[in-house]
Amino acid sequence: MLTPVCVITGFLGSGKTTLIGRLLADPGYARTAVIVNEFGEIALDHDLIARGDETLLQLSTGCLCCAIRTDLVDTLLDLAARREAGEIGFERVVIETSGLADPAPILHALMTDPALGARFRVGAVVVLVDAVLGEGTLGAQVEAARQVAFADLVVVTKTDVAALSDGLRTAIARANPAVEVVAELPAMAVLFARARTYTGAPAAVHGDGIGACLIRRVAPVPALALTLLLEALAEQCGDKLLRVKGIFDVAEAPGQPAVVHAVQHVISPVTFLPSWPPGARESRAVVIGRAIPPYFPARLLDAICAEVEDEGRLQRGA
Repeated sequence: MLTPVCVITGFLGSGKTTLIGRLLADPGYARTAVIVNEFGEIALDHDLIARGDETLLQLSTGCLCCAIRTDLVDTLLDLAARREAGEIGFERVVIETSGLADPAPILHALMTDPALGARFRVGAVVVLVDAVLGEGTLGAQVEAARQVAFADLVVVTKTDVAALSDGLRTAIARANPAVEVVAELPAMAVLFARARTYTGAPAAVHGDGIGACLIRRVAPVPALALTLLLEALAEQCGDKLLRVKGIFDVAEAPGQPAVVHAVQHVISPVTFLPSWPPGARESRAVVIGRAIPPYFPARLLDAICAEVEDEGRLQRGA
């Protein structure tokens, strides 16, 4: 079984260090490997440390704290090798990024590196947003909006100082209308956050900045049309495309919705749920990117479906 990897990110000062410190001190996170940029950024009480070497601390709570010394891929493969050798044990991984980090390269590595793909899978992207400064930060800092665009879950921090305002909710929705937003998520719940699919939010396109385009379709989608849609989005949108996620009613697999995830030009293999979640049985997805016309993805899917269906009719007539 593949080990889930949860990526925790957020702009400078959003509270990542505090959250990771809580996580490492929580016995409920036993058998979790936490990868951080540097040990010095995390305050560890001496009674938490059971054993340490140059790159790895094993804590009395059961967590492993690992520093990135070279490359993330090498760090993950080293952890996997140590586990396979029986030196350490863990069931999940949390990666904490720097405040200016783009989550895309981490997701790309997990989705495209064969050695990583044989051992790990993307669990969820959790983004922290500061309740005090977050609204202004999302409006002024492209990196912060980009982080939210990749999020499966947004955790609003510092709500003891400022409430989660409507303005902040709107700023988050501009970057990612499909994302779930919670205030001060308990540390135990982070790793169990599931990647969310679009369930019904208004489209959001904000000038030439990051925005979201929605796809909703009642009629089933031919499997070939779904493949062509993802390829066409990657080709037509280029580096403007950030993320695609959603569920599709595939004509060839009735009753088993197809789950689609793509990060920029990298498309994950399509997986299928055993049954439809609550709500309408229809294809629904969100396409997040920069300056993509709001109706382009939905119209593109309609055009591709019509072409595939016409070709099918011609072949049957022949």
